[in-house]
Amino acid sequence: MAKKLVIKVTAGADAPERCSQAFTVAAVAVASGVEVSLWLTGESSWFALPGRAAEFELPHAAPLPDLIESVLAAGRITLCTQCAARREITEKDVIEGVRIAGAQVFVQEALGDETQALVY
Repeated sequence: MAKKLVIKVTAGADAPERCSQAFTVAAVAVASGVEVSLWLTGESSWFALPGRAAEFELPHAAPLPDLIESVLAAGRITLCTQCAARREITEKDVIEGVRIAGAQVFVQEALGDETQALVY
């Protein structure tokens, strides 16, 4: 089993099942003791903002705010630099604990030893 999991979620409310799957896998991995780095890109970028996850609804899925809280408790959440800029999101706007970083950092994390990368 990989000791680190890097998950890039590109979907938001536009593809709710894919979005929920990414956050669920990240939260389950954290609960299983795996080091997790969850990347918010594309439409999932909005979930870096306070209150936005509470607006997300998907029947029979765990609440997105709970999943985000679980990942932040023992993992890392990163908002893509370009995605943030396109949405005029700055570091002062995001949930506490969310960082903004670019493709170079994503590639570095994804290519780390004993790392598995997933894209949703």
